[in-house]
Amino acid sequence: MAVPAVIGVDIGTSSSKGVLVGLDGQVIRSATREHAVDRPRPGWVEMEGEVWWQEFVDLSRQLLGPSDVEVVAIGVSGMGPCVLLTNAAGTPLRPAILYGIDARSTPQIARLNDQLGSDEIRRRCGSVLSTQAAGAKVAWVADNEPETFARARRLFMPSSWLVLKLTGEYVLDQHSASQCTPLYDTEKRDWYQPWVDLVAPDLPLPPLRWPGEVAGIITREAAALTGLPADIPVITGTIDAWAEAISVGAQGAGDLMLMYGTTMFLINTVPDLVTSPSLWGTVGALPDTRNLAGGMATSGAITSWLRDLFGSLDYAELIKLAERSGPGANGLLMLPYFAGERTPVMDPEARGMIAGLTLTHTRGDLYRAALEATGLGVRHNIETIEAAGGDVRRIVAAGGGTRETLWTQIVSDITDRPQEIPCQTIGASYGGAFLAAQTVGEFSIEAWNPVKEIREPRTELAERYDELYASYLDLYTSTRAIAHTLAARQQR
Repeated sequence: MAVPAVIGVDIGTSSSKGVLVGLDGQVIRSATREHAVDRPRPGWVEMEGEVWWQEFVDLSRQLLGPSDVEVVAIGVSGMGPCVLLTNAAGTPLRPAILYGIDARSTPQIARLNDQLGSDEIRRRCGSVLSTQAAGAKVAWVADNEPETFARARRLFMPSSWLVLKLTGEYVLDQHSASQCTPLYDTEKRDWYQPWVDLVAPDLPLPPLRWPGEVAGIITREAAALTGLPADIPVITGTIDAWAEAISVGAQGAGDLMLMYGTTMFLINTVPDLVTSPSLWGTVGALPDTRNLAGGMATSGAITSWLRDLFGSLDYAELIKLAERSGPGANGLLMLPYFAGERTPVMDPEARGMIAGLTLTHTRGDLYRAALEATGLGVRHNIETIEAAGGDVRRIVAAGGGTRETLWTQIVSDITDRPQEIPCQTIGASYGGAFLAAQTVGEFSIEAWNPVKEIREPRTELAERYDELYASYLDLYTSTRAIAHTLAARQQR
């Protein structure tokens, strides 16, 4: 007799990941497809939407493989908020513009703030306009590619694009919509039509559902391409970080999910709407929940960059070298703003910096400084969350970076806070699988994914890291003007 199972697939920045999971939460099989984003100009980050679908098809067939399972539901998620515009038939009109790592919409942000009022945008939408906002990216297309925009009849993100290809349904989840500032009213949890008419005239926006709701069932055409059974349910899905928070059970008031990936993401669940000019206030992935969120533009992306520069060393070797370097990286301090920065500085023109270099510094020192830079950025975000009215009582780590004990230990040391590490830190694909399972039965994420260990901070390092953190904050403010000048030169 076939064992019932669910599939979760997540479209990420550097790869797409899929998991086949039994209804007891045990991972039967996993698969990954690596890909690269396109950077056609400084500050631009794009990807072809068709890649998302092709990778889903490949992952699905690999996950099904030779196994005695019966897939009963599908979960989807993806990076975001992204902007993929298509015609009425669902054919992409241009590459998708990715989330806050794409900084091209700065002029549109300034214009919309002038037109609508920055305080009014924040009050109605829950967040200030930033390069994270999908609405500003839609405005960029309307301004700079008017012929393309005139043909646009659908707006997709990775999860909703997969839903379309699998079921034929045009829907978007409430959480993703809440990151489409200024198109969404966070109090009414619906599109705000006056601002939609201003920013995206004649673009029919999708009906809204919650991430765990069934969006539709797999069509026979999609079943033939993917190998999946026809007529099984597909959830609406959501943005990867929110699916990741679901995967580790970080949904209670006071919980903070810390996602270790190509970028670093933080989601604090709050009992009521909280807004901040330095963070994103959103609706949650579950009905009647709200979040205060932050995100760094790079984290694992910097370690990948260093690995590529060093050439002959793999990650395991670099971790060993970083361990030998020791706390403080022998006097190096890095700003992790290699792709600008999202929260809390909200500065797309910020740039990475390595201060304190001498001829005696090694590859291990540089790698250690990169890991510490992400920890310093996490601390900056957590302190900003708490200052804005958030409540961080429990931190749960997720994502591929949790496999590196040194990285999570450094973050706990710098923030002086423990982190729970669950048994499964696969991430968003596992969260999508859990939501898919909920469509066929009642399950507990605590039973699916219990805590495996707790990373405690080493108190003897607190004073040293306090001093480093003060220098980190000073380094940005002291060099911001220079970084902006250099960013302008890069864009000529």
